[in-house]
Amino acid sequence: MDTTKYKILLCEDDQNLGMVLKNYLELSDYDVTLERDGRLGLAAFQREKYDICLLDVMMPHMDGFTLAEEIRDIDPDVPLFFLSAKTMKEDIIQGYKLGADDYITKPFDSEVLLMKIKAILKRNEELNRESENMQFDLGRYHFNPKLRELIHDGKTQTLSPKENELLKMLAEHKNDLLPRERALKKIWGSDTYFNGRSMDVYIAKLRKYLKDDEKIEIVNIHGNGFRLVVQE
Repeated sequence: MDTTKYKILLCEDDQNLGMVLKNYLELSDYDVTLERDGRLGLAAFQREKYDICLLDVMMPHMDGFTLAEEIRDIDPDVPLFFLSAKTMKEDIIQGYKLGADDYITKPFDSEVLLMKIKAILKRNEELNRESENMQFDLGRYHFNPKLRELIHDGKTQTLSPKENELLKMLAEHKNDLLPRERALKKIWGSDTYFNGRSMDVYIAKLRKYLKDDEKIEIVNIHGNGFRLVVQE
């Protein structure tokens, strides 16, 4: 049995709250690294691989939003939770625009946070564990979801887990409608407005990867979803 613990990067400048959260999560069998400012948090993320990051928004030296941008440059798919006393709609929207999986306002219930962490780690594990052997020929591209490889003219683009799952769902619905709600619930866990904005970013990335074949297009069906159009 695999007993490897999930690794959590917790960045929180409130010493008391940081230690309480760290101890609570460690009692739930997580391996937690606590850093008290954004600059140290970035250094920790550069040193090690983490399964999820919990970021306070207001921190010295580097705020949580800036840290999230730096983390996203390194790993576009690691789950990010913002922990913040800032409850303005503009701050929450900014957090989700930066790719947050959740924005949790202080004060919060530690048990609820733990349930949210468990849910997203389980979902990511299921996405990564998926091992179907189905492969797709899309115009001049060959797509192998198991290896997360998109191959064109001998060049291989390795896809992130979310890019891979989204392209797989599009390929399974080739020339047909992929309902937006279905993709959001399977890959992001819910069809909220903010998750929808996140999916739009991934659609734009896939369009860029597929741009070298003029017979392939990802079409937005307004209000309904997307179609991967492949002209035979």
